[in-house]
Amino acid sequence: WIEAGRVQLDGQLLRRPSRKLVLGSRIEATPPEPIQLEVLAEPIPLDVLYEDRDLIVINKPAGLVCHPAPGHWTGTLVNALLHHCDDLAGIGGAIRPGIVHRLDRDTSGVIVVAKNDAAHLALAKQFEQREVTKEYFAICYGRVDRDRDMIDAPIGAHRHQREKMAIREGHSTSRDASTFYEVDQRIGNFSTLRVFPKTGRTHQIRVHLNHIGHPIVCDVLYTGQRTITERQVQRGTPGGPDLLTRMALHAHRISFEHPKSQQQVAFEAPIPEPLTDFITSLEHLTNSRSR
Repeated sequence: WIEAGRVQLDGQLLRRPSRKLVLGSRIEATPPEPIQLEVLAEPIPLDVLYEDRDLIVINKPAGLVCHPAPGHWTGTLVNALLHHCDDLAGIGGAIRPGIVHRLDRDTSGVIVVAKNDAAHLALAKQFEQREVTKEYFAICYGRVDRDRDMIDAPIGAHRHQREKMAIREGHSTSRDASTFYEVDQRIGNFSTLRVFPKTGRTHQIRVHLNHIGHPIVCDVLYTGQRTITERQVQRGTPGGPDLLTRMALHAHRISFEHPKSQQQVAFEAPIPEPLTDFITSLEHLTNSRSR
């Protein structure tokens, strides 16, 4: 707004956003006209795990953004849902209709969407009161020492990078965060985990595993590495064919009380082939090296 000439400071046009203010300064702003946002239905294929009149459960692929946002106004899960569900528009908000929880773009797996306001309210309340059980599958770097453990560390905005989160004590953006994990396998210099987040902070599993020194494989935001190759697995050096080209985090299972029947229900999204194939490659390379 300042750069567009829409802000005055003490009656004078403010030209520099870096201008320091003093106590008692008067600021007047003329905002631009709001832009009417329209989220369009798009015929994007969906892997539907379950559907009834109140909710729909989707197995979201890695790479699919959950809802429209700057840089991703089309091609999202919401665009696909609006095409699939005739009466979803407006439930819980125009930009995020039906969305009661979300998965990061590069995380695959099970996600629940409400199809009416009553279901949206009931599901949102369960998430808020931490009555929903979520289980994730993750492949991380390194051999995790403990067979199981709870990570309790508050998460807040990163000090320098807006798109990242970080472990932060006592910051205004910090929120308590708890993640329980169990080691499934240790394969060479990698571990597969079953992860149960007790809270639902942004990037929680990714930040917590990175915090204990075992970041998720191919988590480009927190490791700087988007892919992993055969040579990197064997020798730790770049080069060779890619073994995995997506983040190794998958929302495997979710259970909650159905908003209509009030019965406990559970849904699973099978672990995707790229992750199982990567595990098979790890086992083969590890066994070959030990011979």
